Amino acid sequence: MSMGMGSHQSAAMLKDEWLTPPHIIEALGAFDLDPCSPGARRPWDTASMHYGIHDNGLAQPWSGRVWLNPPYGRETEKWLARLADHGNGIALIFARTETAMFFSEVWEKADALLFLRGRLHFHHLDGTRAAANAGAPSVLVAYGQANVGALAGSGLPGRLVNLMQEATS
Repeated sequence: MSMGMGSHQSAAMLKDEWLTPPHIIEALGAFDLDPCSPGARRPWDTASMHYGIHDNGLAQPWSGRVWLNPPYGRETEKWLARLADHGNGIALIFARTETAMFFSEVWEKADALLFLRGRLHFHHLDGTRAAANAGAPSVLVAYGQANVGALAGSGLPGRLVNLMQEATS
């Protein structure tokens, strides 16, 4: 199965493209760029500027505060590495904390994590909420101190882990 932009895997879902629940975006504040957008087909904006699958967001210039809901699977690491290098944004990924990718791009480079309570229900391209949950726990990953503040002030249920604070303790 090939993975598209903003993709999420679930045996129950039987497709590749899933949208971030709008309450997540609303809680985190305005973003300047979404490099993994479904393009013009989205029912709500996730940022001021969007790159769709045909734009190849990895090859495009990034600026400002980035929202990243990357393709899940083997491609996730490339997107997280780019966001870590950019240093200003928040990513939504599965909380696979034991993986090599999580160690290299999250534990070693991120500033904070918000482990979300429960399992998210992503949305279809028409905006309707999926009946089944994502099939795994999710985490918001912050790069940059302003984004740590956005996670802390989001009001989203979960547990905030400030990695910069942990590193200096």
